[in-house]
Amino acid sequence: MRKLLLTALLACAAHAAHADAGKIIFVAGSAKAGEAVAREGAAVQEGQMLSTGSDGFIYVKTVDNGLFILRPNTRARIVTYHIDQKNPANTRIKLELLSGVARSKSGEAVKLARQNFRFNTPVAAIGVRGTDFTVFTDEETSRVAVISGGVVVSGFGGACRPDGAGPCEGETSRELSAAQRGQLVQVRRGQAAQVLQSSPLSPDQVSPPRSDEPLAKSGTATVPAQTASVEAMKNAGLTTVIEKLVITNPPPSGSVPRPWPDPAPVTVPPVIDVSPELPERNVIWGRWQAVGERYAAIDLGAERDSKELLGMAGYFALFRTAGKDYVAPNNGTIGFALRDSEAYVTTEYGFGNNVVSPAALSNGTLTVDFGVKTFQTGMDLTTNTDVVRLSADGSVSNDGRLYGNATGGRSGIMNVQGVLSKAQEGGAAYIFDGRIDDRRTVNGATTWR
Repeated sequence: MRKLLLTALLACAAHAAHADAGKIIFVAGSAKAGEAVAREGAAVQEGQMLSTGSDGFIYVKTVDNGLFILRPNTRARIVTYHIDQKNPANTRIKLELLSGVARSKSGEAVKLARQNFRFNTPVAAIGVRGTDFTVFTDEETSRVAVISGGVVVSGFGGACRPDGAGPCEGETSRELSAAQRGQLVQVRRGQAAQVLQSSPLSPDQVSPPRSDEPLAKSGTATVPAQTASVEAMKNAGLTTVIEKLVITNPPPSGSVPRPWPDPAPVTVPPVIDVSPELPERNVIWGRWQAVGERYAAIDLGAERDSKELLGMAGYFALFRTAGKDYVAPNNGTIGFALRDSEAYVTTEYGFGNNVVSPAALSNGTLTVDFGVKTFQTGMDLTTNTDVVRLSADGSVSNDGRLYGNATGGRSGIMNVQGVLSKAQEGGAAYIFDGRIDDRRTVNGATTWR
């Protein structure tokens, strides 16, 4: 009995040590998976070395529908791909590029656990904001370019170690988003990361993609060529209908058969039908009323004509653009950082004498727990005289709406109206109002990423 139990445990351990991280969906040229020739349909295991020759390409579809692409003269591996669907906080994903050029496109699990994703090179650690990016590296230098979303890049040193998990963030790290067109992040061994203008040394210039490399979400990549495998096209998000029409020229009726064969059939190139995809719905807020000498920032009527009005609070209105409906996950927790804000404090001196002053927001937190459909948020409000901590909690609907719980007139508690969005790789926005103390109230709006 003990022998059988030991055998079972060893079998389980062996299986865990070689868990499948993805599947090869396309191979071209010289390419190897481990010591074997890389083949389409083969599983890629955690820790397995992938390598390409001077003409080689490997496309790997990860188990959460992400992409890991190796271009020529590249060595890389998927070190860890552990996914916990019930509790994404336990998900751990690490990729490693030893040399060459590779592209990483985040899968579903990465987007729910971005804080637990790491892409290592010999000199740098790369974290993501739910992202599609390319990397070049050798033993001394790494360069990162973003296709969609954003990355945070840091050289190794101090608390940022190759054996760590998640992004390294600090004074020596640098962020880069797809909005920063024509720029890249470079890290040299032992130096801080720096943002540079793109150059002939960028990853796509060092090793250009094939024409069949799956489309980027932003549409900046090339259209898949006819040689792309059907599965690679599916992975690119294409709804593909390929019709191979063979045109022959039959002899006219009554003609005498010829002793030589008819001309070879002419093959019409495949027809690729790309169905248009609705964009993700974006969230926009704006100040529709003048405050002191500051004019209104938006035309409320014009915005309502083109967008969905979600709510109004004091000086601010919250809108959502048209597009794909947001569907909240059934489980998992995600946190956001404060990216943009505007707020005003009104002090009541009595007899209708009120003074409105601008205020600053900082140290913001927003955490959403999809398992119990709740959120919690808080931030520091800096006025002309003091710093006040504001907070709120509430519920999350299936379409991503944030509804704050009643404040009960308590000081420092906000009324919140907000919404989540998958646009720009995920974020949120809300407008709020609340009481600071017996004489002061606050009204504002926030954006979170």
